Amino acid sequence: MRKLLVLGFVGLLAQLIDGSLGMAYGVTSSTLLLAVGLAPAAASAAVHFSEIGTSLVSGISHHKLGNVDWRTVSILAGPGFVGAFAGATFLANLDGAVAKPWVAGILLSLGLYVIWRFLVLGGRRPQFRSRPSVRMLAPMGLVGGALDAVGGGGWGPVGTTTLLSSGRLEPRKVVGSIDTSEFVVAVGGSLGFIWALGSAGIPWSYALALLAGGVVAAPVAAWLVKIMAARVLGVAAGGLIVLTNSKTIAEAFGASGAQVGTLAAALFVLWVSGIVWAVRQERASRRLDAELAALTPVDA
Repeated sequence: MRKLLVLGFVGLLAQLIDGSLGMAYGVTSSTLLLAVGLAPAAASAAVHFSEIGTSLVSGISHHKLGNVDWRTVSILAGPGFVGAFAGATFLANLDGAVAKPWVAGILLSLGLYVIWRFLVLGGRRPQFRSRPSVRMLAPMGLVGGALDAVGGGGWGPVGTTTLLSSGRLEPRKVVGSIDTSEFVVAVGGSLGFIWALGSAGIPWSYALALLAGGVVAAPVAAWLVKIMAARVLGVAAGGLIVLTNSKTIAEAFGASGAQVGTLAAALFVLWVSGIVWAVRQERASRRLDAELAALTPVDA
């Protein structure tokens, strides 16, 4: 029971991050499910089933707040569904012991990508040009869906980062569109896991615990997307992902308890330093914005 309560809290935090940043629900949840000993396919299956509910509530909330570009969603959804179904069936046919360090490696890479995106690029403000093209969105959906199922997360890191860096959609609509289209991706991945694992292979109690926490957080996250300091939360989420998956990979390569502890301590220091740096950069950006606003003449 205690474990389910913890997972419910994890689901709440993960959805709060995902609904605000457009990424990290799957990566964060899968990382912690792997850490408690779940096999990669079972962990990803639990996450995808919980995402059916959380992404539906999140999508509705984003739509009500005007955060969704439905053209982008309609183009992404089909390829995302196909990619997630294929990725789920592929992962389910891998040996769990062999797959775990590989999946941890994917999650570690995604965690580093999240940190890089919000630590290094967090201060840039893109110039919005034409809307994303079909040639850009369709392959992105296919790759993002497959990576999401195999790694337990990836739709957000691939989709949100690609759309933000393209500068073709304002940030709030990037987040809202990615979160909304994730519903179809979650359905595709879930069907793939049922096809490959059967209903008996799905940890339903874990999925429901994550779902309960995520549904509570989804409307709040959709509202916070307009006011939250994205770079601080992004670095914090990415650091947690890197820290946890580095431990899994080190253990898979036979590192001793002392070596794992040393690695974790070093990464923890870097993580905290990154958060502090992000907070300082955010404060500096806000001071600069305030100074520019004060210098701008106001029409009488």
